[in-house]
Amino acid sequence: MSLQLLSLGHAHPETEISNAFLESLDIGTSDAWILERVGIRSRRSVLPLDYLRETRNRDVRAAPEAAAEDNGALGARAARMALERAGLAPSDIGLVVAGGSAPSSLTPADACTIAAELGIEAPAFDVSSACTSFLVQLDVLSRMAPTLPDAVLVVGVDTLTTTTSYDDRAAAVLWGDGAAAAVVSPRLRGRARVLSTEVCSSPAGADKVRVPRTGHFSQDGRAVQMFAIRKTAEGFERLREAHAAPERSLHLVAHQANLRMLEAVCRKCEIDPALHHSNVALFGNTGAPGSASVVSQAFEKWTPRDDVALIGVGGGLTWASLLLRFEESA
Repeated sequence: MSLQLLSLGHAHPETEISNAFLESLDIGTSDAWILERVGIRSRRSVLPLDYLRETRNRDVRAAPEAAAEDNGALGARAARMALERAGLAPSDIGLVVAGGSAPSSLTPADACTIAAELGIEAPAFDVSSACTSFLVQLDVLSRMAPTLPDAVLVVGVDTLTTTTSYDDRAAAVLWGDGAAAAVVSPRLRGRARVLSTEVCSSPAGADKVRVPRTGHFSQDGRAVQMFAIRKTAEGFERLREAHAAPERSLHLVAHQANLRMLEAVCRKCEIDPALHHSNVALFGNTGAPGSASVVSQAFEKWTPRDDVALIGVGGGLTWASLLLRFEESA
């Protein structure tokens, strides 16, 4: 039994961190430097620009108080869009699953705070696997499909700018905040079917990406970049070999780590630019919701001939993939 995707939703904070703002921090970066290395023009943050300018977020313990939204509020905004697109009310949801790279609190789970924001009284828990969280959530739910309620809300949400040191140019240029939500069902007919989920991990690389409980994000940038390119390309090739069909278009929406990484994958896999979709240049690396937010932003454009390969990589080290097969609406 495969999951049906009824709808998607997305949300980003209002505050924009432009390349010009990062230049003004005098941390050894510039618009040209950023575009050359990662291809990102702007990002969104739950933190005010004045706060970032004055404190550089040196003490991450102060960030929650300064933030305009936490994961619960941001995730709920994406969820409201998904519910509206699905034509459902919060009371129709029988299960809420959420997660990402850095929960707003150790307890309660982000799923519980999102459910509370929406007035949902149903089981709620987190499934977190860093930047692959959204894909892992759908993989877990696919395995549970026969036992699931008719409508399940799935939310990937990250506010990773709250974990970023704005004295660290390598991190500051990457991160943006965002959320993506899906309504899925094992029984109700949706816009697309969730096919061929895969989840993998290499715990030997657990030290390559870190977000300490009260510290800043850090990573082995070169090692993670090479890992991301390799695993994304391998995941796409497996989906292409298993599911490509002459009468269907196979699109790639990969983890929104940075534009240069995505371009390397497209060259490696010889992907037509018209079949590759991203939003990282305008929103930065939003972590768990990245690829799903891209699909959501184009949700009304997908046709019954479209297959969309979602590929994720993240800390752990983890990598995951799934195929969305869009079909005629019921």
